[in-house]
Amino acid sequence: MTDAPATIQKLTGWGRSSYANSRVIEAKTTEQVVEALRSPAAAPVVARGAGRSYGDAALNEGGYLIRTTGMKTVHSFDADSGEIVIDPGVTFGDLLYNYASRGWIAPVTPGTQFATLGGSVANDVHGKNHDHDGSIGDHVRWLELALPDGTLQRIDSSTTPDLFAATVGGIGLTGVITRIGLQMKRVPGAALLVRERRAANLDEYLDALQEARTRCRYSVGWIDGLSTGRALGRGILETADHIEDPRPLRRRWRAHMPIDLPELAFNSWSIGLFNRLYFQRIPARGRERRLDLAQFFYPLDAISDWNRMYGRRGFVQFQCVIPDAQARAALHQLLAAISASGLASFLAVIKTLGRAGVGFLSFPTPGITLALDFPVRNNTAALLDRLHGITTDHGGRIYLAKDSCVPAGLMPQMYPKLTQFRALLGQLDPQRRMRSDMAHRLQL
Repeated sequence: MTDAPATIQKLTGWGRSSYANSRVIEAKTTEQVVEALRSPAAAPVVARGAGRSYGDAALNEGGYLIRTTGMKTVHSFDADSGEIVIDPGVTFGDLLYNYASRGWIAPVTPGTQFATLGGSVANDVHGKNHDHDGSIGDHVRWLELALPDGTLQRIDSSTTPDLFAATVGGIGLTGVITRIGLQMKRVPGAALLVRERRAANLDEYLDALQEARTRCRYSVGWIDGLSTGRALGRGILETADHIEDPRPLRRRWRAHMPIDLPELAFNSWSIGLFNRLYFQRIPARGRERRLDLAQFFYPLDAISDWNRMYGRRGFVQFQCVIPDAQARAALHQLLAAISASGLASFLAVIKTLGRAGVGFLSFPTPGITLALDFPVRNNTAALLDRLHGITTDHGGRIYLAKDSCVPAGLMPQMYPKLTQFRALLGQLDPQRRMRSDMAHRLQL
């Protein structure tokens, strides 16, 4: 066996705050993945998709990355049942624009169409419809997995439950996903009826959100992370349901962020102004409008390279989920700490989660999830330490797909099935061939 061909590249997560120099192997076929894994020289190694994880989940300093974005074949699609068999490099955009016109979409989607399905299964991503449809792992019928030694194995929740639970949400540490059997969702058209309303403060917002989670298929909201006092947690709640619409889905023009914005442009004054205008754009009585699926699912995709707006040092995202019983108290504390820090964030999103994920390290658990971006500044680490403490004090956890700085010592508290995950990895990969910077940092 010859050494796997690789090129040394400096890569980053989507937040542009975590970097690594790795030897990248471009894989376009399952055979190339298997060959790379069987090469003694190609270790330690982990798969990488489109690089949309925000931190270090798909980085491997000094090691190897098997990039699977070139594996984009759709092997079969059953137009009656909706089951599709795809390569890991197929993206949510590929599925949306090729199958929505035929009445089928991915059952769950994250906030970008450019994420690959392989990476999304490895992070067990969720969407705006989690209360009704769960996360992506709930819709995976089976996976073909190239194990750390290069052996191919078909796995599912019935015949190989532990390996399946370690792979879904397992951030690539059980091997490389080479094929996915996914159950698509039937829809009446390529549009949604979206309702938007203001909430004057966090308590009003949470009351509306709790009512919406049972009434509407999709619910999500924006929160003003800089508001204080009686307006703490004010925001805009969006709910949506599918509607019949014969108009075809079309790709829209995208703006481009050509440069890194200067840090002075991203401050509490400018973001505070943006937040006030954004809040007031919705009439006090609310409004309804028709949006196509891409507009509702992927609003940030309207600007390519939007991550450059945070400046050269990049940003980190904090996303937690707090169990329902503790959520109201925890969210008050989280938003108060964020507002007091003065760190600006206009991308503040709140959603509900309805069930536990199928994976040992799946992020979803019944509760409320809050996600905010913070530019990397001198006081960012101290704020995140405070937010991590509030989260764990209230029985919550941090989303690994977004993380770049959670201490390893918090993992057992946040993820009670971590012991099972580690035990399976010890049996599956005793030589520890599969590794990422996140796995090393979190001692997985």
